[in-house]
Amino acid sequence: MIRNLLRGAAAGSMATTAMSTVMLAGDRLGLMKDQPPRRIVRRVWGRTGEKPLAAAAHLGFGSAGGALLSAVTRGRGVPAPVGAAYGLAIWLASYQGWVPAIGAMPPAHRDRPGRQAVMIAAHIVYGIVLARSLRRDRS
Repeated sequence: MIRNLLRGAAAGSMATTAMSTVMLAGDRLGLMKDQPPRRIVRRVWGRTGEKPLAAAAHLGFGSAGGALLSAVTRGRGVPAPVGAAYGLAIWLASYQGWVPAIGAMPPAHRDRPGRQAVMIAAHIVYGIVLARSLRRDRS
């Protein structure tokens, strides 16, 4: 169990890095004025250390998501389409659930369409990279 959690956390970290690349591209294209991890950290902890805390929180959350998937699948991982669905489920639970509940952002259906398009794409990338990383590590 511990080995699966660690493998999942490492895969989640790798997937979060890929996801962050999509988010930065969306930012550079002008689709995201403010990165969601920064808005969440600002809401919870204020502006002190916002950038490093946002990066650490995002990486930690992504690693935890990887650990969870690895634990649930007992380290076997899932096919890429199931990983994409897992990423979308995280997006839905976050941007229609706990993120608006803490007042960090509006629900996805009321947010800027460009930001949510980027975030959906980023979560799909997260799920696919996570799934492939777990399956690759298994072989």
